[in-house]
Amino acid sequence: MYLPPYHRLTDRDAVFSLIEAHPLGTWVCQGNDGLVVNHIPFVLDRHMGPSGTLLGHVARANTVWRELQATTLSVVAFQGPQAYITPSWYPGKAKHGRVVPTWNYTAVHAHGVARVVDDRDALWDLLNRLTDAQEASRSSPWHVDDAPASFVERLMHAIVGIEISIERLEGKLKVSQDEAPADRDGTVLGLRACPSEAAHAMADLVRNALDSDSQP
Repeated sequence: MYLPPYHRLTDRDAVFSLIEAHPLGTWVCQGNDGLVVNHIPFVLDRHMGPSGTLLGHVARANTVWRELQATTLSVVAFQGPQAYITPSWYPGKAKHGRVVPTWNYTAVHAHGVARVVDDRDALWDLLNRLTDAQEASRSSPWHVDDAPASFVERLMHAIVGIEISIERLEGKLKVSQDEAPADRDGTVLGLRACPSEAAHAMADLVRNALDSDSQP
């Protein structure tokens, strides 16, 4: 991933938090006939391996798991808040006109080798962890064992677990750091005037980065 120094997200907790907040990853690996892309919800185990481990599953009918080799490299991309930035928000537009649109976004790429998990007990644990991570915030969380055991066992035969031990992490925080301070202020105001939650999330990120850059 192209990473100018001012866009690098190096704080490990921030990188992990982005993955946990946006767990639907775009998993890319080499298959028999070229690159294979799948969109998989992952649960992150921060403490499994030196840089964490991603756990997910695919349909058994999906041939990707049969094509994995012991050295097959994978990358999983996680997309955080993102928003179009119009130069109409920039005071610089009226002052000198030398402004253009851009797109702000946050992303993490996790690199590693994928391993198939086809052991029944390990797969059961993986499903519980994945489900519990998504249900934890609900007032009445659903648990895997809420469903009939025979029903779950039948469905488990139709999936295969995927475990990716993370070897390298890349984090990108593109939040107007290369714009003039006044234009960054204008971006925050413009985003907060938008109706979407994604725009408001990006406004907070732009403001936090601006405040951080302003500190002595």
